[in-house]
Amino acid sequence: MRTLLLPAAARPWRQRLAQLGLAWCAAVFAVLACAAQHAQAEATASGPSLERRVKAAFLYKFLGYTEFPASAFADPASPITILVSGSDEMVAELAALTAGRSVNSRAIVVRALRETEPALAHLLFVAGSDCARAGRVIRAVRALLVVTECDTGPQQGSVINFRIVDEHVRFDVSLEAADSNGVKLSSRLLTVANHVQKGAP
Repeated sequence: MRTLLLPAAARPWRQRLAQLGLAWCAAVFAVLACAAQHAQAEATASGPSLERRVKAAFLYKFLGYTEFPASAFADPASPITILVSGSDEMVAELAALTAGRSVNSRAIVVRALRETEPALAHLLFVAGSDCARAGRVIRAVRALLVVTECDTGPQQGSVINFRIVDEHVRFDVSLEAADSNGVKLSSRLLTVANHVQKGAP
């Protein structure tokens, strides 16, 4: 098989395009983080619904910066499943946000977590600041990317935890939990995190 080589004069342009592509991806996430900060600054006037929209946007973007193991999908056409515990409003918000969209060519399915059915999710979001409840939900669900919003920080098994820092929506990351759950997080995601925890939470 022949290897296609670009002319020497064209190679710098190829490298430049690659650099521009990486810069563009970083810029997109930075814009989202900036938008979240501005939105949160207005939350006192717009109420909790605005904070919910900001967090929903982050949840959707987290999927694009997470590498799930191949074993997490039955086949190449299997969708990404998001389960939400404790907030029907977030279920509706995420369903509207992700409708018609995909991540890595996979459709996105959003459902509320029901205690009466076996639970398996690629992303589990546990709403509310009740950390004891969050811990019980995490232990009951087989999930890879677990996101919480506990006041005291990431719980055992949670990969990402939302926090309000200086009236802005931010998030902490537990790399130990990510490794244990078999997911890899992009360095670009870690760059915009409020705090990255390498040891067990």
